Amino acid sequence: MTKRSFKRTLVTSALPYANGPLHLGHLAGVYVPSDIYVRYLRQRGRDVISICGSDEHGVPITLKARHEGTTPQEVVDRYHTLNKKAFEDFGITFDIYSRTTNRVHHETASQFFSTLYEKGEFIEKTSEQYYDEEADTFLADRYITGTCPHCGHPSAYGDQCEQCGTSLSPSDLINPVSTISGSKPVLKETRHWYLPLDKYESWLKKWILEDHREWKPNVYGQCKSWLDQGLQPRAVSRDLDWGVPVPVEGAEGKVLYVWFDAPIGYISATRELTPDWEKYWKDQETRMIHFIGKDNIVFHCIIFPAMLRAEGSYILPDNVPANEFLNLENDKISTSRNWAVWLHEYLEDFPGKQDVLRYVLCANAPETKDNDFTWKDFQNRNNNELVAILGNFVNRAVVLTHKYHDGKVPPVSLLTPSDGEVLDQIGIIRKGVEQSLENFRFREAVKLAMDLARLGNKYLAETEPWKHYKNDPERVASILNVALQISANLTLLLDPFLPFSMQKLRDMLRFGETSWELIGNSNLLEEEHVIGAPALLFEKIEDHQIQAQLDKLMKTRNDNLETDSARALKEEVSFEDFSRMDLRTGTILEAEKVPKTRKLIRMTIDLGVEQRTIVSGIAEYYTPGQLPGKKVCVLANLTPRTIKGIESKGMILLAENPDGSLHFIEPAADAVNGSEIN
Repeated sequence: MTKRSFKRTLVTSALPYANGPLHLGHLAGVYVPSDIYVRYLRQRGRDVISICGSDEHGVPITLKARHEGTTPQEVVDRYHTLNKKAFEDFGITFDIYSRTTNRVHHETASQFFSTLYEKGEFIEKTSEQYYDEEADTFLADRYITGTCPHCGHPSAYGDQCEQCGTSLSPSDLINPVSTISGSKPVLKETRHWYLPLDKYESWLKKWILEDHREWKPNVYGQCKSWLDQGLQPRAVSRDLDWGVPVPVEGAEGKVLYVWFDAPIGYISATRELTPDWEKYWKDQETRMIHFIGKDNIVFHCIIFPAMLRAEGSYILPDNVPANEFLNLENDKISTSRNWAVWLHEYLEDFPGKQDVLRYVLCANAPETKDNDFTWKDFQNRNNNELVAILGNFVNRAVVLTHKYHDGKVPPVSLLTPSDGEVLDQIGIIRKGVEQSLENFRFREAVKLAMDLARLGNKYLAETEPWKHYKNDPERVASILNVALQISANLTLLLDPFLPFSMQKLRDMLRFGETSWELIGNSNLLEEEHVIGAPALLFEKIEDHQIQAQLDKLMKTRNDNLETDSARALKEEVSFEDFSRMDLRTGTILEAEKVPKTRKLIRMTIDLGVEQRTIVSGIAEYYTPGQLPGKKVCVLANLTPRTIKGIESKGMILLAENPDGSLHFIEPAADAVNGSEIN
């Protein structure tokens, strides 16, 4: 809830990486809720600007360019254009969609760094970092892979293990390898600048944990977890040749770290948009809202505010309504595995149905926990809600008006008390939608807005004007007038959610108003006003269309299986090496989730002669309640490792499918605990 009134609102939406096309997870997590909110504020006549653009620096860009044998600039040019068009096609109405390779951004980011540098806000440190001697370059975190020290995954990155979700540094990896040359990197001294986040820890605790208790639980909880663990200085520079050069003498070959560079993109885009940019960034009468996904919470709630605080002249975000992740058909969306619904491909398969996807993604938004998109749910929501409720009501109101009153809004001779109650409900529904939108509850808001269409359907079903025209035409005229007033109100109430469809309905009704403040008016369409011909707002989606999408995903899954089966086997090991592994059967006695982690489960294993504690990154595929009593195979003589403060003694053997899912390798049910596996 807003604590005070503001003169204007600055809305920023996370800058998507320009290293690939957009998929429906992007829309659900950030851009549909952002656009709904901005459209709503505009309808209310508020001073609001919506800022976004392409994030065009960072290692993912250079990795993509290296993989394609092209340049980073060619990569970002291609995907900036593709993604900008995708946003436009889906009606995402940014006031500007900029890019961080623009000159104004380089100038803004350089000046921001220089201001902090001159104020003495940075710590300058020389440290050892991995260096690829063959490629003659320092290696960023994502240019290094190796074995995760926590779960044993052999392809963990230098910043995170995607198997168990643990944050890493390159020095944590076992047997690190350069992804550029495939060689083993060496440690070499290099100099970098660090932002001392620990300096702002006390202030951040008060600002977030005390002053912003109204933030969404998932956002507040993640911030609290970071703050409870204690903040450390974080590097703001990197040894790369792609990015904003560090504006310090002697910093050749170094650029601003992308996490420092990217959020400044909001500022530079606003500068590019308007010469009055400072009133949106430096006036305390401006409310700043960040729309992001959960993977960006720490950057927008802790790091960027610390940067703004250190600079001293900027406002701070008032709210950060981050969403969780959207899965696809019960599996994580993965660009590398092509497990996604790409926006440009969706429009090829469902032309003109942008609003259907907008509606489904809002109605099923992952607001407080990860959620799942399925094609069957997509079909059901279209057919059973958009077609059967909204489309059906509007179509009946318009068709009956043409049938009984030559397409003219009929006069009202007498409104019954029940008619008045129906019309009064419009204002009540409006207030509910407003409250939901003001508090960033978009799923709730769209459901309440659709309640007006449900109300209209119920009204026509109960009054049955088609049965009474011959014996009571004046009553039918009043009924149709009420139905048309509801229809006109719907164009305003649902416009933030379904902009294309509501414009089509306005054209049908020949109703040009868009102001939110008119919602609840029972005379939006005057008597004798001539409406247009009826047309279907939505069409049914047939089973064969959905099956085509499921077949496409199945082909993707099969292609991944073939690719995985074609992977080369690891190099041979001697029998002596193999015989050193002590593999035993065991039974899981107890299991519990490791606090403040997403994937880790702590288990107590009975190995016959003793009980062991083993931590494994399997929470994504198994709940703790599923595990007690399960037979497992255990590598019993693996060197113990401490994971999140827990000593893990051994490793459970699992099979990993191409889609990343894990399955236990289970011994026979009658195998005795502690039996050797040979």
